[in-house]
Amino acid sequence: MKSDRLGCLIVVAAFVAAILYIIAANAQDQYHPQDIHERFYSTWMMPDAPNTSCCHNQDCSPAPSRFVDGHWEAQRGSIWIPIPLRKVEQNRDSPDGRSHLCGRPGPIGEFTVFCFVRGSGT
Repeated sequence: MKSDRLGCLIVVAAFVAAILYIIAANAQDQYHPQDIHERFYSTWMMPDAPNTSCCHNQDCSPAPSRFVDGHWEAQRGSIWIPIPLRKVEQNRDSPDGRSHLCGRPGPIGEFTVFCFVRGSGT
């Protein structure tokens, strides 16, 4: 009887470990994949300030986006952030077909958008 319980616990623990590994791997890929940083973020300049970089190593990531009432919004966490038109990239395409947002949260909940590029599916 004890060996049956132990066997069940081992199977459940292995299953939970596999699920956590998959979740962690997807979360890491979603927020700052190294290859996208090297080939896109590191050379991306602000649309309204072409001599200023969009990315400071942790400011950019893929982001769900939507077009609402004549403007773009991108999601960071559970918040939908309005994208100023001057921050929407017009001269480069998304490196992977997803929308990408570069910006930084401020001290009182505001979010400063540096750059945004639409995904090909949006």
